[in-house]
Amino acid sequence: MYHNSFRAGLRDGLPIALGYFPVSFAFGIQAVGMGIPAFHAVLISLTNLTSAGQFAGLGIIASGAGLLEMALTQLVINLRYALMSLSLSQKLAPTVTLLERCAVAFGNTDEIFAVASSKPGSLGARYLYGLILGPVIGWTGGTLTGAVAGGLLPAMVQSALGVALYGMFIAIVVPPARKLRPVTAVAGIALVCSCLFAWLPALKQVSSGFAVIFCTLIAAGLGAALFPVQPEKEAQP
Repeated sequence: MYHNSFRAGLRDGLPIALGYFPVSFAFGIQAVGMGIPAFHAVLISLTNLTSAGQFAGLGIIASGAGLLEMALTQLVINLRYALMSLSLSQKLAPTVTLLERCAVAFGNTDEIFAVASSKPGSLGARYLYGLILGPVIGWTGGTLTGAVAGGLLPAMVQSALGVALYGMFIAIVVPPARKLRPVTAVAGIALVCSCLFAWLPALKQVSSGFAVIFCTLIAAGLGAALFPVQPEKEAQP
């Protein structure tokens, strides 16, 4: 089966776009609240399209940290996209050119990867362009709306809307954590590490960007050591 309809991609990407809008709305409000101009906030969303990376980047920008810290933080947080792009490339039709593959990799987020990977058969560039376009508009448009509203809404309302980010992370982590013990353990390890960096006097001196890097590496490393993925058994003849 070969999927290469731009319209079908738009249809499949619409729910993702609607889900991205409120989260990016919170990003726009938070960015403007930290002194970032609305145009720059929109440009960040348009060129990054990554929720966790962008919110982590806001803290780094606000703290005045250097470019190296920003680059390392984004590398650690967004490294999964490289793996997802490698996986998704196996489903692309042979007619998809290298330039088209690069364009698809730019818009390959968690949700887009999940939808694209679940389609049976191979995928064409037009379908993927349609699948990506809606979420890009939803994410960038939500940021623009939030950035503009940030200067109009009362501080109490802005603070309440900022909770949307944490609600998104809870919605992502809790369902698999209830079913899979390794996910629960890794999330718990990351929580403990984050608390240590926030409360211990010796670790409080570490900047927010490097704290995210250390917490991610420690949690992921211990998770890999304690809960290694068992290779699938070969089918018996």
